[in-house]
Amino acid sequence: MKVVPAPRDSRLRAERVPFRSPVERVDATFPAQGYELRMEPDGVSVSAGDDAGLFYGRLTLDQLRAADGTLPAGIITDHPDMAVRGVMLDISRDKVPTMATLRDIVSRLASWKVNHLELYSEHTFAYPSHPDVHRRASPITAAEIRELDEFCRARHIELVPNQNCLGHMNRWLCHERYRPLAISPDGFVDPFGMARPAMTIEPTNPASLPFVRGLLGELLPHFSSRRVHVGLDEAWELPRSRAHDYLAWMSGLRSVPELDGREMLVWGDMLSGEAAWLQRVPAGVTVCEWGYDDSYPFDERCRALAAASVPFWVAPGTSSWLSIGGRLSNAVATCRNAVDAAIAHGATGFLNTDWGDQGHLQQLPISEPGLLFGAAVSWCAATNRHLDLQDALSTHAFADPTGGMAEALLLVGDVHRVLTPQFPNMSTLTLHLYFPQMTFGQGLTRGVWPEELDQVEERLARARAATERSQSSRADSADLIRELQWSVDLLELLTHDARARLAGDGRLESVPEPARRAMAASLHALIDRYRDLWLVRNRPGGLRDSVSWLDNLQRAYRSGRPDPSWGGWRTRRES
Repeated sequence: MKVVPAPRDSRLRAERVPFRSPVERVDATFPAQGYELRMEPDGVSVSAGDDAGLFYGRLTLDQLRAADGTLPAGIITDHPDMAVRGVMLDISRDKVPTMATLRDIVSRLASWKVNHLELYSEHTFAYPSHPDVHRRASPITAAEIRELDEFCRARHIELVPNQNCLGHMNRWLCHERYRPLAISPDGFVDPFGMARPAMTIEPTNPASLPFVRGLLGELLPHFSSRRVHVGLDEAWELPRSRAHDYLAWMSGLRSVPELDGREMLVWGDMLSGEAAWLQRVPAGVTVCEWGYDDSYPFDERCRALAAASVPFWVAPGTSSWLSIGGRLSNAVATCRNAVDAAIAHGATGFLNTDWGDQGHLQQLPISEPGLLFGAAVSWCAATNRHLDLQDALSTHAFADPTGGMAEALLLVGDVHRVLTPQFPNMSTLTLHLYFPQMTFGQGLTRGVWPEELDQVEERLARARAATERSQSSRADSADLIRELQWSVDLLELLTHDARARLAGDGRLESVPEPARRAMAASLHALIDRYRDLWLVRNRPGGLRDSVSWLDNLQRAYRSGRPDPSWGGWRTRRES
């Protein structure tokens, strides 16, 4: 049986020895979180540098134990490349998982030696002083945070508080009570040409810092962690000419009493490529350099951070969002690039992100390949960079001896690559889901051919067949199958949509009414299934907002007249 993450040094023999409860000892000469397993006929031992190392040694021992109760004879010596191996789950756009789902995710992450978890939050913590903001969100409560914190600590995972404190505040600024804090109360056009509501609070407004301090004061006491992630990313309404205001806000936030004794994590995008700005990052701040495509210059950006003596982590992603099926090869390559740059330039953390942009329509299993690979490569890049992902998922994610579940995920995870046009941060197959008013075959989707759509449908059929033959022994195996089949069926519908548009002039209006009606009927059934699947793992809050993306597409199918301004697309130009 293979171990995931693959250990750093494994000297195993063909001989088998009986499993015995290991003799354990802590030895300070071992690296932090490191361990050594000795499995011999006369006994089994685990030596480690600390309690975390003992925990990881036991995990490896459990993975090595065969069904007959034996172990391979030999020695394994292991320790991590990255001291912090983290995951950030988006719980603000729009899924807030149930506690049962969170415990299930934490247990799986711990088995892969992940030791850091953040729940990305904009408005989904139940702030006592701000009930109107989270009223419809089914938020996580203080009591639930304390319960989850204890559950994580028992598995050597640090649960870290997360609250964006500058940009991405649209869920607050849409309320009259907070609207005066906005830089652009009436909205703005983002750098990608999309119309947006107010998103960023004005850092020079005297009321802004007391507001944020109030949030932190209500949130932080429920966590045992001495870290906090305050975001500060994508403050789009704050132009680069106002760098002084941005840096002053960072320094002011760093100095508030609520953060005394805590490491403050911030995103790196507002600082990237600006060596002079990096020199002004205050002490006690760690920059998380994020990039979600395999072309992202992690090496260049990490070199600049190291040259400025700024503590930093790398933050790639699972590439599940805005894809329905994933962008798996991209996720694997991005994680590799990130960890290589992290090791080369001295990063102390790896934070694998799983976002939920525009409705969080992807199902949970779509994220699991990226989560597992990120966990493995951040533990030891040398032994895991070419991980057999299908085998690892089958054994250590889905307990599926057929390999069908993993095969299906690998097929849907790369089906978008069949199409000629590719662009960052999104699958070509899903653009017309989110923006039905676009013209397919022009602009970003120029170059798609009907023959490519044939290949997409063939791969989706193979994925469906692989799912049907899977035999996962996970308690939620029936739900996994339903989630994967829903994903395949939606991608198939989008492929039919694309084909119908290409047969006309690329606009939905050119698709004959009978074809549109048939697609609307198919989507109606998919929406009903989506609602049912949502409630299996997630709280009801956010479901209406999430479904609105599918409802909008269904209205467009029925009417033949897509909303021209849906999602802010009206400001874009297609050529």
